[in-house]
Amino acid sequence: MDKPKTALITGSTRGIGLAIAEHFAAQGFQIALNGSREVPQELIQEIKNNYQVPVIGVSGNIAEADDCKRIIAEVIETFGTLDILVNNAGITRDKLMLRMTTEDFQSVLDINLTGTFNMIRSALKPMIKQRAGRIINLSSVSGVSGNAGQSNYAASKAGVIGLTKSVAREVAKCGITCNAIAPGFIDTKMTQKLSEKVKEQLKQQIPLQSFGTPQDVAKTALYLAESPYVTGQVLCVDGGLVM
Repeated sequence: MDKPKTALITGSTRGIGLAIAEHFAAQGFQIALNGSREVPQELIQEIKNNYQVPVIGVSGNIAEADDCKRIIAEVIETFGTLDILVNNAGITRDKLMLRMTTEDFQSVLDINLTGTFNMIRSALKPMIKQRAGRIINLSSVSGVSGNAGQSNYAASKAGVIGLTKSVAREVAKCGITCNAIAPGFIDTKMTQKLSEKVKEQLKQQIPLQSFGTPQDVAKTALYLAESPYVTGQVLCVDGGLVM
C-alpha cells in the first residue's frame, strides 16, 4: 500500500485555503494547516473526524524566513515527508495609487510574494532530496490583467507568476512541478461583503455570469497535485474573465 502523501497549505484556516485542505483530506492526504496565529484545535479535530486522516496545525508568519523553515521542519518531523506545498496565504490593502502608502505596498508584497518565496525555498531541500514534489502558488487574475485600486496586490500576484515559472524551470529535473492558480471572483467572505448591485455588475463582466466557489479552486489544486507532466503553468479559475 502506498504511503499517504502530505500536503501543507498556508493560510488554510478559512476560505479558499480551508477548502483546499478539506478537498485534499477527502482524497486521503495527510494535512498540515497553517495560519499566522495558532490553528484552532476544534478545526483540526473537525477535519480529522470528517475525513479520517492525520491533521496538524503549524502557525507562523510566512513573511519571516525563520518561521517558514520551522513550519517545514515541523511538518517533516511529524509526517516524515512533504509532498505538496500550496502557497495560499495572502492579504490585501486596496487603495488608489495616489492614496497608497509605502507600508500599504510593502506589507502586501511581504506576505504575498516574499512569503511565497520563503516557503518555496524552505520546501525545496526536502523535495529535491526525495526527487518529487508539487508546488502550487495562488496568484490572481489581478496579477494577470491588473486591477484599479490594487496596484500592490496585482504587483505581488504578477510576481508570483514570474516566481512560479522560474522555479518550474529550475526544479523540473528533480521531479518537482511548480504551477500557479489565478482565481477570479470567488464566493468568499471578501466578496460576500459587496452589495448586491456591485455583485451583479461584476457578474456581467464574467462570461459564465457567476462567481466561482472555493471548491472550484480546490479541485484545480488537486489536479495540479496529481499531474506529473504539467509545470510552469497559470490556470485561471475565473469563469472566463481574463481570457
